[in-house]
Amino acid sequence: MATLLYRLGRASFRRRRLVLALWLAVLAALGGSAAAFMGPMASNFSMPGTEAQRALDTLAEEFPQASGATGTIVVAAPEGRQLASPQDRATLQALVKEASALPGVLAALDPFQTKALSPDGRYALIQVQFAARGDEVTDAQRDAYAKVGAAAEATGLRVAAGGEVTSAEPEIGSTEALGVLVAAIVLVITFGSLVAAGMTLLNALIGVGAGMAGLYALSGAVELTTTAPILALMLGLAVGIDYSLFITSRHRQNLADGLEPEEAAARAVGTAGSAVVFAGATVVIALAGLTVVGIPFLTIMGLAAAGTVAVAVLVAITLQPALLGFAGRRVLPRRQRAAAPENGAAGKEEARQPLSFRWGYFVTRHRLPFILAGVLALGALTVPAADMRLALPDAGTAPAGSSPREAYDLTAEGFGPGFNGRLVAVITADSAPAAQQAVAQAQQLIQSTPGVLAAAPQGFNAAGTTALLSVIPKTGPTDEATETMVHEIRERVSGVSGAEIALTGVTAVGIDISEKLSDALPVYLLLVVGLSILLLMLVFRSVLVPVKAALGFLLTVGATFGITVAIFQQGHLAGLVGLDTPGPLVSFLPILLIGILFGLAMDYQVFLVSRMREDFVHGDTARQATVNGMGHGGRVVTAAALIMISVFGGFVLMDDPIIKSMGFALAIGVAIDAFVVRMTIVPAVMSLLGDGAWWLPRWLSRALPNVDIEGEQLRAHLDRENTKVPAGV
Repeated sequence: MATLLYRLGRASFRRRRLVLALWLAVLAALGGSAAAFMGPMASNFSMPGTEAQRALDTLAEEFPQASGATGTIVVAAPEGRQLASPQDRATLQALVKEASALPGVLAALDPFQTKALSPDGRYALIQVQFAARGDEVTDAQRDAYAKVGAAAEATGLRVAAGGEVTSAEPEIGSTEALGVLVAAIVLVITFGSLVAAGMTLLNALIGVGAGMAGLYALSGAVELTTTAPILALMLGLAVGIDYSLFITSRHRQNLADGLEPEEAAARAVGTAGSAVVFAGATVVIALAGLTVVGIPFLTIMGLAAAGTVAVAVLVAITLQPALLGFAGRRVLPRRQRAAAPENGAAGKEEARQPLSFRWGYFVTRHRLPFILAGVLALGALTVPAADMRLALPDAGTAPAGSSPREAYDLTAEGFGPGFNGRLVAVITADSAPAAQQAVAQAQQLIQSTPGVLAAAPQGFNAAGTTALLSVIPKTGPTDEATETMVHEIRERVSGVSGAEIALTGVTAVGIDISEKLSDALPVYLLLVVGLSILLLMLVFRSVLVPVKAALGFLLTVGATFGITVAIFQQGHLAGLVGLDTPGPLVSFLPILLIGILFGLAMDYQVFLVSRMREDFVHGDTARQATVNGMGHGGRVVTAAALIMISVFGGFVLMDDPIIKSMGFALAIGVAIDAFVVRMTIVPAVMSLLGDGAWWLPRWLSRALPNVDIEGEQLRAHLDRENTKVPAGV
């Protein structure tokens, strides 16, 4: 592989104008396609095969007027004022008419007719039924709904528009640009050259631009969730910058060692590029592996992010050497350019990297204390993960002061938390009399279920064979008691004969999704760990190195889960990340985090340990090879980790709780894996294992193909080329 990439790097360097023109043409074509074919993003999380989803499908078929998105307008009167007064009653009726006339609304229900008034008469709920699903409601319709009630507010009433229709696509803004700015600063400090830093960043931005444009171009044909592009942007930026950084860093080292720019770029792609291809492949495989979970929206998220990472790899091994050709020796700091071609002194000065070498010696000298301290510390950080709860986020975690959050709080204040998590039992029978009998029986069974506040019929379809039964729990949507109540209701109504009863609603959908993801988590974790062992065995031709890497990955995942639970669920130090209401983690975060962190952890493992193996097979002792790997790779891995942390950390500043928790978990996971596991525990363990770290049974050595990720075959090829006797001699 290294020889093939060497040739690709040389060809890209020589034909740099053509390569740059082709990538710019691809970017323009994808951008045009995105503008022409971009479709709407889905904000709903469907889950085929679950009871809640079956009920929603039945509603769409038998009760289409109730299958669209719903909204709830909450009205609150000041202390000592009653909404039943003639003046306020007239105001509410005017508000109902205003809501009924909104674009896309089928009907708005008068709270006096539905008896949706609080016991003290100060609060009222106006139910609003939209014709379209939540993800099909247009921005104009959503904006009009959010602005409803200005006349009522002028009379002193509080009006807040909430409900599932208020869910909108997260916007990408200045917070993400902050991460890119920090990455640029890290690159300038690492390279000491504005040219090298700017070129590396430009390469990554072209890659992520192409990847995102391609993703949006496909959104017209493939339904994307609102979080899929955000995840793709996160990873595309992070790995795009990192992969370009690794190749540029090796190119600079080659230049400083006296190689000509063309040869330096070709060898950089052949060596560091091999590691980039393998590292990118692990990320792609881990993300594409989410398809085995069998959850459509998670599959789309994984494939979208995997596609963006794949584009980043292609850009790094083709466009990066082309840009290096344009830059020439200007990728080196000004003071090194004169020395590099003559005697390689600059290269030696840069290669020494005293701090990373000193750290390597220090860790290997005190390996046992570092191993014990690292494992115990990460183990302690893992403890809160035992209390991890999963759910889909509700408006209770929305930013304070927003309309959905205000509606949620007013509803809980006036009616109780259960009104924010209302459920719907969909009852279907073969005949109208059978349906009526089933409704009566189901209502009695549900009303007597512990945790149920009220259960009331909502009506029948035109044929009289399908009915809706509204169920209001006593506890909030993400409360553990609500989950217990849902299971109890389903068990009780399963005994009703002559009808099919399915419980649905946003709360029930969230519970079903969380349970299915929890069941899939151990299987996916086993798949990822097994994959890591096989891939690293193939790369490093060792048994213990892959096992050690997998165990380190488990430490990273456990500690990351523990810290995320402590902050986002338990509320410790929540103010530091701008979280005002702790709650359960979003249900797909753990399984997504495992897939992403696996790929990123393997990045650092490859870039550090491949140099250790390279020096070991060339005669260094196991300890010296470990120190050399840290010395040569530590600075680059540190820069790469800081860049990823800054990119992911930029998303913590977003208001959306899903994106905020994803950005935080990825940033803290990268920090733990890079600085604690890969740069501390790994060299300590490698030093402790000594020569045994590279043991591989002969039969396994013969069975494994040699992928030549360190470029050994490439060096042999170059040596043969250099020692050929010229023709005619």
